[in-house]
Amino acid sequence: MRMDSRNLGHKGRAFASTFGTIALAAAASLPASLMASSALAQDNVAISAEECERNQSVGTITYVSGYGYSASAGQLDVFLAKEFGFFDALCLDVEINAGGANGQLLVASGQAQFTALGSASDVMLAAANSRNLKAVATYGNNSPFSIFANEKIKSLKDLEGGTLGYFINITPIAKAMLDAAGVDMSKVSLIKMTNYDPTVVPRGQVDAIVGYASNQPEKLRSLGMPFNEFRPEDYGLQGTYNVMEVNSQFLEENREVAADFMRASLRALEYCLANEQDCVEQISALAAANNQGSAFPADQQARTWAVESSWVRNSNKAPGAHSPADWENEHAMVAKYGELAELPAIDEMMDADLVANLYKDGQLQWPR
Repeated sequence: MRMDSRNLGHKGRAFASTFGTIALAAAASLPASLMASSALAQDNVAISAEECERNQSVGTITYVSGYGYSASAGQLDVFLAKEFGFFDALCLDVEINAGGANGQLLVASGQAQFTALGSASDVMLAAANSRNLKAVATYGNNSPFSIFANEKIKSLKDLEGGTLGYFINITPIAKAMLDAAGVDMSKVSLIKMTNYDPTVVPRGQVDAIVGYASNQPEKLRSLGMPFNEFRPEDYGLQGTYNVMEVNSQFLEENREVAADFMRASLRALEYCLANEQDCVEQISALAAANNQGSAFPADQQARTWAVESSWVRNSNKAPGAHSPADWENEHAMVAKYGELAELPAIDEMMDADLVANLYKDGQLQWPR
């Protein structure tokens, strides 16, 4: 909808003028390939002066990226919603912490408002220690984890007598895979990895690693190095891909503002699903401008987003929309393999309506 300033008072006309300036400034900052996206913000977006004042009244909203400038849903779209002016269009002052800090702790404590996690399992493990987090979006029903192994490992059972590397922890879905394959874990030596170089697997320094399917295995494929990969679906296991979390108190007190944050980021996600190369170039340029270019080179980002965008598309739901049923399988896995004294019920951890209500007939309502 377009705001008609003729129907506004002095304050409203001032807002309309400011809104136009913001949109034009955002458009001017974009490369030509992205001007069409900015034009959408300028021509079609208008919120009332009252809604703008409401959104501005909360002050700065801080988003914490747990993995820098990675081209992942729930991360890429937040960075680019800011770059494209979509947050500005909804009068949201968004600050991004891309330092890889522990977003869960910052959001739970109220020092930040939003962060994205790799799967519902991560949310569940965090929720066991803090009840001040609420998941508002899940971006896919493919688990992002896989076990990639030296080519001599023909089945996970072959890991017995060998070594299995992991990064932060062995995820519940990886434990479920190993269990389904009949692996006797007492016969497997576990090694906590200190770097993310996947070539240690084909070079035989470790037999296999629990990794991120869109990252390390794709790097090995790009290098033409032989390896075998085992995915949860090979064992009839279904997981989830990337989850957006918000501080529960912030959500309760500022539900409409939280909805607009998600609306803007999902608008950017919608664009990035249709314009992969543009978005990869943009996020890679941001990484380079902020001294993280070596960690997030454009070729790696392109491989990552090629895989992860397919997970979003294949979810058979509007991007970000979720329901308790989407988490049931993973909830059972965390209950069995997560080693928690108490696991909260799904509806205690999830808000299933915030993002779903942003869509009508599968289409994101922009701006309303």
